[in-house]
Amino acid sequence: MDIEAIKNRLNQLQTTNQRSNNLWKPQPGKQVVRIVPFKFNKSTPFIELYFHYDLGGRTYISPISFGRPDPVEEFADKLKSSGNREDWRLGKKLEAKMRTFAPVLVRGAENDGVKFWGFGKTVYQELLSIITDPDYGDIADAVSGRDVVVEFKTAEETGKSFPTTAIRVKPNQTPISEDSKLMETALENQVNLNEVYNELSYDDLTNVLNEWLNPSAEGNTDKSTNGEMKKEETVETISKETLKQTTTVDDASSAFDELFNR
Repeated sequence: MDIEAIKNRLNQLQTTNQRSNNLWKPQPGKQVVRIVPFKFNKSTPFIELYFHYDLGGRTYISPISFGRPDPVEEFADKLKSSGNREDWRLGKKLEAKMRTFAPVLVRGAENDGVKFWGFGKTVYQELLSIITDPDYGDIADAVSGRDVVVEFKTAEETGKSFPTTAIRVKPNQTPISEDSKLMETALENQVNLNEVYNELSYDDLTNVLNEWLNPSAEGNTDKSTNGEMKKEETVETISKETLKQTTTVDDASSAFDELFNR
């Protein structure tokens, strides 16, 4: 029995449980949330993280989220600069995609505490536009902010290959809660979202990439040296079959909506 492998699997499951407990996913229909100030960054409630999705059927947070080098991103850059159209397409699919999160209280479930709502570029831009509109201002203000109505539609409802999310900010300014204790809890009892996702080391992420590029190969761990791809695994030898195996969703935000809300 490989005890280390079992320990790693246990850690993965515990990380997944922690993530599920701290994330909020809108359900079909309309729900109301309140974006609250982020305890770990007073200047903005929004947390921008970058992810690689559908690498061997899994999603990985990119180290560039924290200002660290990322072998998958480096490889994607090589592909995009090769001058080959198919390489460029594969590079675009491999590159890290931004997902934005905001701490929220879900109306009707305030006692469950602050959760993190993840959304794509369209919703993010709309929220930023509202906040910069002087008629609205800081909708996350603890005392004079505004609730947000979130309407979620499944892919079946939209007739598209992915779900959609629409938002509407309520006109009335209200406090987070009339209950001062609940407000204090919402502002102070928050997890640091950066610690919820399990960031792989440079070498481990390189191995993930190797295994994805060569799913039938054995002993992929020897295909990297000092965290770098071997020459035979670089741009020149990316096959058309590898490109065909990647997701067919071209819109990254839509892909993430599909991934996080299915």
